[in-house]
Amino acid sequence: MPKMKTSSGAKKRFIKTATGKIKRRKAYRSHILTSKSTKRKRHLRKSTLVSKEEQKRMEMLLPS
Repeated sequence: MPKMKTSSGAKKRFIKTATGKIKRRKAYRSHILTSKSTKRKRHLRKSTLVSKEEQKRMEMLLPS
């Protein structure tokens, strides 16, 4: 059976942690930042984990 391919889009956007969880960046931080409050932009800076439901889907995109 051939090796499974990693999704090249996913490998650029997600990182697997040591415990096997998947880290992601928050959305809405790329443009039109003048209309967003400083507090909102500050909270969007931090990375977060993929939800439990999405975790299963991400495992298929990042098999390694």
